[in-house]
Amino acid sequence: MDSKDDMHDAYSDTLEDGFYLNDDVECESEQTSDAYRDESGGEDDNHVEMDEEHEVYEEESPLHAADYYVLDSAHPVYIEKQLPFTVLTEKAIEERQQAAIESVTSVLSISKAHAGILLRNCEWCVSRVNDDWFSDEAGVRDRVGLLERPMKQSLSLQEDMKEMKCGICFEYHPIERMRTCCCEHYFCSTCWAGYAHTSISDGPGCLSLHCPNPECNAAVSEELISSLVSEEDKSKYRHYIIRSYIDANRRAKWCPAPGCEFAIEYTPGGDIHDVTCYCGHIFCWNCLEEAHRPVQCTTVAKWVLKNSAESENMNWLCLRAWSEHGESTGGFYACNRYETEKKQGKHDENERRREMAKASLERYTHYYERWASNEQSKAKAFSDLRQVQTTQLEMLSDRHSLPISQLKFIIEAWLQVVECRRVLKWTYAYGYYLSESDVAKKLFFEYLQGDAETALERLHQCAEKDVKAQLEGDVPSEASFNDFRAKLAGLTSVTRRYFQNLVDALENGLTDVESSAAENRIAQVSVKGIAPLLTQEPQRPVQCATFRT
Repeated sequence: MDSKDDMHDAYSDTLEDGFYLNDDVECESEQTSDAYRDESGGEDDNHVEMDEEHEVYEEESPLHAADYYVLDSAHPVYIEKQLPFTVLTEKAIEERQQAAIESVTSVLSISKAHAGILLRNCEWCVSRVNDDWFSDEAGVRDRVGLLERPMKQSLSLQEDMKEMKCGICFEYHPIERMRTCCCEHYFCSTCWAGYAHTSISDGPGCLSLHCPNPECNAAVSEELISSLVSEEDKSKYRHYIIRSYIDANRRAKWCPAPGCEFAIEYTPGGDIHDVTCYCGHIFCWNCLEEAHRPVQCTTVAKWVLKNSAESENMNWLCLRAWSEHGESTGGFYACNRYETEKKQGKHDENERRREMAKASLERYTHYYERWASNEQSKAKAFSDLRQVQTTQLEMLSDRHSLPISQLKFIIEAWLQVVECRRVLKWTYAYGYYLSESDVAKKLFFEYLQGDAETALERLHQCAEKDVKAQLEGDVPSEASFNDFRAKLAGLTSVTRRYFQNLVDALENGLTDVESSAAENRIAQVSVKGIAPLLTQEPQRPVQCATFRT
């Protein structure tokens, strides 16, 4: 369907244009994905030049004067490039494995089964297999378990031998039921199947399976195992082989999203580690946590650990262990023991420590509540985005007789909301660990964070209410719809720019606060922004505002 293709194009275009993608680092990789790289470098059809926007918003502008300054004075809007990475499906991994096997087979003139064994032992590195083989073939054969003159895996019926004794069950079986892994030790197919099943059930170690005879090092091939085990075991074995390719590749990892079967191959470079999986999950390549730019992995690790340490949030009250609290003390989050002991004068000497701990807890709660609130808002925005993609776009297309490709500005707005909520969430973890003694940096951080949050709230409100208004009541006029389009696209651009400023500042360690250029910049924004705003609405104080849940 054309509409689905248009929706996919809108989503892909917005991923390329997002402010959070890397813009200053380009890496070379043997395998890169065109889907995550800007190729055209052209302008977006929905891009609105700011000179035109001044006229569009002259009567009732959703942009404030300070917004125009940010857009006009900041560096130009650019299409940023993601660090090269490739999303690998199971089929793509199998194709790579087969290509490697065929390469080794061709160069070394060995069977595909033996080529597979060699590659798994050399972490699927074709050049390593070739180098090791040509430098010491005998040593490689001995280490891996490949016999120079292998025996046949099964024996044909011969006149002088109709039965053979199995080396495991010690019973005689028809010779056509006897199998070997190319060595001189034959076992019945039943014992082989049990041996293979047990190994597969134990995990990926079955990929390095050897002859059941403890004195034999002969390797067991995939071909032999597949001919003996059930379909379920065969599927598990193939799954282990596929996973071995990613597990052995230092440039590849499995997507950490629950239930996701995709892998990511990544070429490191620079300081940006965010990658996007086909399942929609965006995560940090370095630590595998949710993407957390502009916060460093070490800060995220400390923050996640702190959030999980519930005892740290309770001991301040009576200075006793979390495990000692329960219903008898007034509950885990309230403590009547403290009030009783305080009346008895037992805590006078600890009052200073208690007050310090209480203040620390209150500070942590302030940042945690806003961090969690933005996570909830992000999840809700993502759900709303899915609803827009699945139902509302088609409804708007029918209602206004427009192709879905001309409505992608709505998808772009919602994607911007989702990503900005994620960034804003992690800025609260950043703010918590920002030194209280560095007043200048703290004020500068809160100034940038507050501006970004205000812009996001306006965009989020417009995306929610104005889109809904376009779906209800009488069909709006063409002029009304064009005003809605310009308003939403303009707010998307403004929000992107505010968050770009915030991200840049945090990634630079807020060093701009020490320069005169930063001071002049703040002063100019204040002069250009506050005066006109006084006639429109009260100016927001520079502080962290409360988030909508």
